[in-house]
Amino acid sequence: METKNILYSLRTQKGYSQDELAEIVHVTRQAVSRWETGETIPNIDTLKLLSKCFDVSINTLLGSPRELICQCCGMPLHDGIYSKETDGFYNEDYCKWCYVDGEYQYDSLDDLIENCIKKHVPDHQLKQVRSNLKQLNYWKRYESLGGTDAFDEFKSNLMNEINGLRPEGMPEIASLNALAGHYVNFEYRFPNGHTTQFLDDQAMYLGTQVSCLYNEEICFGVVANMDFILICSYEAEGHNPELLIYKKR
Repeated sequence: METKNILYSLRTQKGYSQDELAEIVHVTRQAVSRWETGETIPNIDTLKLLSKCFDVSINTLLGSPRELICQCCGMPLHDGIYSKETDGFYNEDYCKWCYVDGEYQYDSLDDLIENCIKKHVPDHQLKQVRSNLKQLNYWKRYESLGGTDAFDEFKSNLMNEINGLRPEGMPEIASLNALAGHYVNFEYRFPNGHTTQFLDDQAMYLGTQVSCLYNEEICFGVVANMDFILICSYEAEGHNPELLIYKKR
């Protein structure tokens, strides 16, 4: 089905007029009309809004031109099992079990296989499945470190380094999770009133959150990769973030 027909079908199923849909996605009624006649298609920003409005993926809106699979577990993706960001927008790279609320659920290929893959795949096929999984984008990040064993050693050394930097009130950390950049990319305010962000929304980092030892309303956030360590503090829901340490490695 073409995009024009998909948009018309979704709009009428929701009971929206062209004017109502135009208001929701911040365009004119004429723009909606042109989509539904096939004269134009929405730009990527509008497709994201339409995706959230209709609760379907952008891939679906475009007529499913790609066969998508989860870049962590390899599961075929379709509406209903795509992951979502904390703002409600779809993340079409992962399933809803491998990526939850900005956090990747598996740091180890062994953990994924033991807790997910083995339930569905016979033992004699696991070697080939492991080989296939290594080709997915999520697991390719291990290549630069020499494999999962080297990655575990890297994480252990990184935690030791972070614990050596701990600001007052921050407890020792015992684990690091894979985090999406946009989920932890806070805007820090300088004394002159300007704000800045240090992270890349599209990148993947290692990090964690721990509660302050002296004030349960304050949390410490840790974000790191091969190049730096960042430690900040903030209140509930990430309010009033304060940059405490930014150390190049």
